[in-house]
Amino acid sequence: MDEDNEALLVAELRIDEGVRYSPYRDTKGIPTVGVGHNLAASPLPDGWSYPLTDDLVNVLLESDLQNVFDDLDGGLPWWRTLNDPRQRVICNMCFNLGLTKLLGFVDTLAAMRQGRYADAATGMLNSAWASQVGIRDKNGQPGRALRLATMMRDGK
Repeated sequence: MDEDNEALLVAELRIDEGVRYSPYRDTKGIPTVGVGHNLAASPLPDGWSYPLTDDLVNVLLESDLQNVFDDLDGGLPWWRTLNDPRQRVICNMCFNLGLTKLLGFVDTLAAMRQGRYADAATGMLNSAWASQVGIRDKNGQPGRALRLATMMRDGK
């Protein structure tokens, strides 16, 4: 993923995941901090304390994104052949779900790989994930799932 596309992904994740400088429990009760950083899976380095600074939040996010890229390279190496918006979609989903749960989207991933992007978008919206992350927000605006599905379908 090139630098400009990664910067857009970071901005999208900061909106989708939110930014928290002190730990909280996410919707599944997992201790979390920063931009969706799972503290149960990866505790803070020794010597770090709360509240985190913006620089420390960014260090965590960079590390988490590198893990996403590595996971996708290992499990779905074709993801890098997608155009920039579609790369961000699959990274955003992997960031949120983890690779193991993302791989459960068998038909959706097959559609992505085959260039059947409308089918992939439909699969995304017809999933439990879509209802969890939101198709529409409380104001009726597109939620994370609808925004990502639209990006997948339209490629922009």
